[in-house]
Amino acid sequence: MNWFDGVKADFIKCFIREERYRMLLEGLGVTIKVSLLAAVIGLVIGFIIAEFNLSKLKILNLLGKVYTDVIRGTPSVTQLMIVYFVIFGVALADYEVEKWIIAAIAFGINSGAYVSEIIRAGILSIDKGQTEAGRSLGLSKSQTMMLIVFPQAIKNIFPALCNEFITLIKETAIVGYIGLMDIQKAGDFIKTATYKTFMPLIGTAVIYFVIIKVLTMLLKLYENHIRKSEQR
Repeated sequence: MNWFDGVKADFIKCFIREERYRMLLEGLGVTIKVSLLAAVIGLVIGFIIAEFNLSKLKILNLLGKVYTDVIRGTPSVTQLMIVYFVIFGVALADYEVEKWIIAAIAFGINSGAYVSEIIRAGILSIDKGQTEAGRSLGLSKSQTMMLIVFPQAIKNIFPALCNEFITLIKETAIVGYIGLMDIQKAGDFIKTATYKTFMPLIGTAVIYFVIIKVLTMLLKLYENHIRKSEQR
């Protein structure tokens, strides 16, 4: 009972007293905003880079490979610092952009390299006969890609894209480096204010776990739906 009372007292001190739980809620909002915008940016960039990597034009192919190699070969925290302090801090210093948008751009650029490989693999998994059928119907190369190939590929790569989004959510825990208060940074503030370590860290871990668990369950529901539709 003494242990339970101690845990209860720490919980009240860390989250209830002075309404510190509000910092976690605010941090949750930041994490969701950054992750969603980064996912959209990453998907757009990923599709473009995938097209570059599949292009027969050497210059486009080279640009795609360089982008993928550089982004995948450098830490995401370094990319975040470069985007924030160099690009928006120096090159685009005259433009006022909110920190969470800058963070989303940085993570979107990072995610785009991984998404491009997922999309490229999905496109290559589609039988070439589908492309030939589209062209024989009078469709252009781009129309064939958007109307025939990509809709089939997206069904195959959707689980991988969801896993990339889950990874993206966890990677956003480093946005505190640029002064954003996400879930992790809110936990750090609570830890500093209360001189308690266990409860704030466990609290942030539980929040991340719940988010990831819910997304994983939704992904499984989608996969089960796809399997049932394919069996019909």
